[in-house]
Amino acid sequence: MQTINPRSTGWLLVLLGYLVFAPQLASANQYQIVYNKPANLGSGYMQGLLKLALDYSGKPYTYTTTDETYSRPRQMETVRAGSLSLMWGGTSEQMEQDFIPVRIDAYRGLMSHRVFIIRQGDQAKFDNIRTLEDLKKISFGQGRSWQDASILEQAGLTVIKTTKKNSLFYMVDGGRFDAFPRGANEAWNEIAAFNNLALTVEKNLVLVYPLPTYFFVHKGYPELAKDIEAGLEAAIADGSFDRYFYSSKEVRDVIQIADLPNRRAIYINNPYLPKATPLHRKELWLSIEDLKRGAQMQADNE
Repeated sequence: MQTINPRSTGWLLVLLGYLVFAPQLASANQYQIVYNKPANLGSGYMQGLLKLALDYSGKPYTYTTTDETYSRPRQMETVRAGSLSLMWGGTSEQMEQDFIPVRIDAYRGLMSHRVFIIRQGDQAKFDNIRTLEDLKKISFGQGRSWQDASILEQAGLTVIKTTKKNSLFYMVDGGRFDAFPRGANEAWNEIAAFNNLALTVEKNLVLVYPLPTYFFVHKGYPELAKDIEAGLEAAIADGSFDRYFYSSKEVRDVIQIADLPNRRAIYINNPYLPKATPLHRKELWLSIEDLKRGAQMQADNE
């Protein structure tokens, strides 16, 4: 009769326990969403939309953030490594290769309408701008790794780049460049957050180029990507996406303050727009008429 070594038995039990419980732990961890800690700007719109979408899944998703706010390059690296579950931002072919894209624009195209944060007192510099050629006479600030920077450069515009987003507000205030293009839903919140600087929003222009804002999920979490997409589709179908969108402070500010229908629009191409972008799905994209209806919805609710 073979004698059983107690030490071997102990290790065997540990191994068996790992094999039994490891899948359960992995299953539990896949419902813990880790994303970048928000900067002290904006409304938390994307975080709220993520939670709205995943509520439709019926799964026990929980949410936690990083201890500090990561730059975009660091976010990209940590999502690739799996330390972050996902990130969000403008799309490109490279982004869609590196991550799982959820191809529903979180802002319905609103971020494709860019207004300019400028120095107070500089409005006259922009009053006579009518065309792209006129825009080439001024300089713009952008994040070094942002897709927007490449889009503006491809259009022949002068772009000054830096790594940290917050630096751009101080740079435009300090005269390092003339204008900082921001989504029409971002600009007013941001100058309010930097109220110690002499910044304002340019009054007459809107720069338009297609750049959808997607959720990008780590490639190891296809179930999460499917749940976000299914949840957003369900929210679009039952109207809760519209209700969330039009009730957000960012969108209310655009409707009440930006006056996009009456701005001079200058259109440029986005040569980096992926071919898979669902431009044919009209229900996913905002029009000026939609903004007018949104304004009426707000008026009716007041």
